[in-house]
Amino acid sequence: MKLTSNNIFLLAALFTVTLPAFALKSDSQQPINIVSDNQSLDMDNSIVTFTDNVVITQGSILIKASKVIIKRPPENSGKKETIEAFGNPVTFYQKLDDGKPVEGQANKVHYDLTHEFLTLTGNAELKQLDSKINSDVITYDVNKQQLKANSSGHSRVRTVLIPTQLNDKNKK
Repeated sequence: MKLTSNNIFLLAALFTVTLPAFALKSDSQQPINIVSDNQSLDMDNSIVTFTDNVVITQGSILIKASKVIIKRPPENSGKKETIEAFGNPVTFYQKLDDGKPVEGQANKVHYDLTHEFLTLTGNAELKQLDSKINSDVITYDVNKQQLKANSSGHSRVRTVLIPTQLNDKNKK
């Protein structure tokens, strides 16, 4: 594909519909609150499971799921710290530093804390204002700030971009 000014704009616009790259910096300093109907703790394996009507908040972050599993293995065990959320769908919301909201949903959300890698699977969607990406699988590498959307053959990746909203820094 020949890179024209229109193609460069589309590529730049795609990367503005991302997750934590520009998330409110203060969110990570806020307390994490988890409310659910049930909770279980497996001390030997360092696994906490929250089920039924799970709601997680931290600053501007709001996550709703049917089930959330947090695995925090001991240091030097070689195992990864992960968070998995399941739902029909799992939904999340977060405000970015520029004030714009980011919303997303998927049937399963997997976050590898060790490598800061997020995977949304099954009816995955990322949305910023009216611009959005829908796909079977969306991955986001937080460190590299790289987003990928892939279809599994059932449906194609669909992107809707609203240039005026992407360029308007004051739109909230």
